[in-house]
Amino acid sequence: MATQQSRSAARLMMAPAVILLLGWMLVPLIMTLYFSFKRYLPLRGGDLGWVGFENYVRFVTSSAFWPSVQATLIIVGGVLLITIILGVLLAILLDQPMWGQGIVRILVIAPFFVMPTVSALVWKNMFMDPVNGLFAHLWQFFGLTPVEWLSQASLTSIIMIVSWQWLPFATLILLTAIQSLDSEQLEAAEMDGAPVISRFGYIILPHLSRAITIVVLIQTIFLLSVFAEIFVTTQGSFGTRTLTYLIYQRVLESQNIGLGSAGGIYAVILANILAIFLMRIVGKNLDA
Repeated sequence: MATQQSRSAARLMMAPAVILLLGWMLVPLIMTLYFSFKRYLPLRGGDLGWVGFENYVRFVTSSAFWPSVQATLIIVGGVLLITIILGVLLAILLDQPMWGQGIVRILVIAPFFVMPTVSALVWKNMFMDPVNGLFAHLWQFFGLTPVEWLSQASLTSIIMIVSWQWLPFATLILLTAIQSLDSEQLEAAEMDGAPVISRFGYIILPHLSRAITIVVLIQTIFLLSVFAEIFVTTQGSFGTRTLTYLIYQRVLESQNIGLGSAGGIYAVILANILAIFLMRIVGKNLDA
């Protein structure tokens, strides 16, 4: 049993880290909130005073706001769908005994450690280039016209690039969950004559529900701020301008700190709405 003295000592030792973490989180948020109520143009007059909620109204009523929210949600939903489906299949495959199993697992997980900028450049120049890309040569081999991926299928291209990066993470989490499954359940179901699909639907998939929940929660948090892949490939053109990229354009390209800060607050609100929704709807699996 911990005494009152030991609890006080533990709180005292944790206090510096907690204060540093709160400062790291709250200071940028407070500064963003502060600038969102001001007209601040660094290269065009500097601080021009308080404007109240004008920045919020201008940002949400701009013609680019709702398309950017739509693009953000499409990318998040598309990447989650691909990574969860393929992650489950890859996890089941990697759980099977095979020659060179360790090497195969390392190769599957490796893309997660590649920088987003590097992976976007690789996909842009090696795979999706309409003249010299791998996909262009593949299309020509079958007698088809090469697709200009980054202009004709821009959102699909971004989803493919980001999915390639996040698939190893989903696979690793789901593989760990599969390895914790009691093999006796599968053996008993197999002895009873249950087909493969039934064993997957009634034993494996329910067991993976918590792991899938964790993948959805963590990936959603990071996918809402996808930026590097868009900056390197399309630069927000062809319907790929997400909310994060729109904020970047308002702050750095237009040099309107107040308007960009208002967009940042909207991004925080959107992230919290999605987080609450996921915790209440999907997160129930954690208590099951």
